[in-house]
Amino acid sequence: MKIDIYDFDKTIVPFDSGTLFTAYCVLHYPWCIVIFPAIAVGLILMLLGVISFTQFKRICFLYYPLIPKSAVKKFWDKHEKEVHPWFKTRPRYSVVISASPDFLIEEMQRRLGFDKLICTRHNPKTGAIIGENCRGEEKVKRLYQEFDKDEIEVVDVYSDSLRHDRYIFALAGGKCYHIVKSKKTEFNYSDKFEA
Repeated sequence: MKIDIYDFDKTIVPFDSGTLFTAYCVLHYPWCIVIFPAIAVGLILMLLGVISFTQFKRICFLYYPLIPKSAVKKFWDKHEKEVHPWFKTRPRYSVVISASPDFLIEEMQRRLGFDKLICTRHNPKTGAIIGENCRGEEKVKRLYQEFDKDEIEVVDVYSDSLRHDRYIFALAGGKCYHIVKSKKTEFNYSDKFEA
């Protein structure tokens, strides 16, 4: 089966959805800030190298159980129009692989109809990450947990991050697209990473 792989944040949409959703929640559900001192301490510990980025992200969405379940829908009602038009006409089976939380992107999978979503899983009761943050090499690992390596052929790969997504770009048998300021720029993997 031929597939295309897409990152989500700053690729399909021009923003980081997790960060923007957190800001939206602070504005509309200000009581969720009771969790923010823990997030601030976690950020400091991460910057000091005491905890990893994944450990920090484990606490970032602990406010999720404090907000109404309708918050995600209302957030995307406001921001769905910002989805890049080129994503709406996909030529083949589309796999979105993102570090963003499942509870946030599953709504967009329903709305946009892409075929498969692989993202960071969260406990709906606590907001904490389940397993690893779906970032960097973890994206490839999770892809092959979902699909048999010999049964898929990755054609094109789309992402805004050359640094973090070099691992999924390496899978492209067709074209690599770097998304910069909402525009697709085609490149060859070997030109960027093997020169």
